[in-house]
Amino acid sequence: MGEGRAFLSLKHEVPPMDELIDVNVSLSRWPFRRVPGDETSDLVARLRRNKITQAWAGSLDALLHRDMADVNERLAVECREHGEGLLVPFGSVNPMLPDWEDDLRRCHEVHHMPGIRLHPNYHAFKLDDGVFSKLVAAATERGLLVQLVVSMEDERTQHPLVRVPHVDTAPLPSIVKTLPKLRLVILNAFRAMRIESVAELAGSGQVWFDIAMLESVTGVNKLVDRIGSGHVLFGSHFPLFVVESSVLKLRESVLAQPQLRDIRSDNARRLFSKI
Repeated sequence: MGEGRAFLSLKHEVPPMDELIDVNVSLSRWPFRRVPGDETSDLVARLRRNKITQAWAGSLDALLHRDMADVNERLAVECREHGEGLLVPFGSVNPMLPDWEDDLRRCHEVHHMPGIRLHPNYHAFKLDDGVFSKLVAAATERGLLVQLVVSMEDERTQHPLVRVPHVDTAPLPSIVKTLPKLRLVILNAFRAMRIESVAELAGSGQVWFDIAMLESVTGVNKLVDRIGSGHVLFGSHFPLFVVESSVLKLRESVLAQPQLRDIRSDNARRLFSKI
């Protein structure tokens, strides 16, 4: 227990104001190909070269493995032993498996994770299934952040035997409205969602979007114009995407300094301040 408390304190340190907080990185290996950065030491080095001081990390093992307790244990150990104060673990919960409530409990009570990361398309449940509402309500009751991953890769590059559709986010606004304390981070939204369509979801509660799958430099400006900088987070989707791509999106965007600070770190800080 003492080690867990030390780990929590280390991982929740607030980075300097001029640094980047990346809310969307993943550890372990993508099952369909090797990518640069799928060794944790390489991933950490690359993030540090890009001046990222804190990175919220899920596990790629969570997509296809069935033992979520083991997946989350490995993630916590990897972040603690190799993250060098950089990596913050976000465990996975699959509500279609038995004892998912215990997996959620262990993320919170044993590993002291600040949040969870959900993959509805890989775990074969829809957002209008009652089990999803039950899961996010239970996570909210524990004060956990909830990250929901809409896509993992371009559908055109998927293995022909593993075609995974984007998550249908249409039910989300009505669900979010019923949970005013829910803090929901939408990752990798913009292969499935149009920027023009996110205003309703952003306005339904405490909802944020990362920029990893915005296709163009002007996409950041368009997103901020649509929902305001207070709902936007820096995310790279590294190592499946090149981390420098998201860095460049901010560097080349035409935003005021307060808006850039929101996206680079301030919004993420405010999320952590409520934990």
